[in-house]
Amino acid sequence: MLMRTDPFRELDRLAQHLAGPGTWSRPSAMPMDAYRDGHEYVIAFDLPGIDPQALDIDVERNMLTVKAERRPLPRSESAQTELSERPQGVFSRQIVLADTLDTERISADYEAGVLTLRIPIAERAKPRKISVRSAGAHKELDG
Repeated sequence: MLMRTDPFRELDRLAQHLAGPGTWSRPSAMPMDAYRDGHEYVIAFDLPGIDPQALDIDVERNMLTVKAERRPLPRSESAQTELSERPQGVFSRQIVLADTLDTERISADYEAGVLTLRIPIAERAKPRKISVRSAGAHKELDG
């Protein structure tokens, strides 16, 4: 259901990780999983330590954009950093969604540092049975 348009996305993500924290003009990527579960498509983003109010989710046509910001924890002025490995800054991911998804009914939940989006499969894209009439039945209807 996801349409991959950039084969070098992983290289970009790795380069951004090495370049430092993301900014609004150059956000870092966020890890995600995507899978189909019955009649819906599920996308899960790892965003630990993000305030739910700092999440921004938009969909325009079939382009889904997820942005989040992780700010440094408040510290006293006397605190000295010994180690800092948790990424901070702005994180963003854009995904081209297939036309078979119902972008009008996307739901979003955030729990235990994971943002989960559920996108229903559009009714027109669900499998359905097509009945076949026999030639004899067709003639009876016409005659």
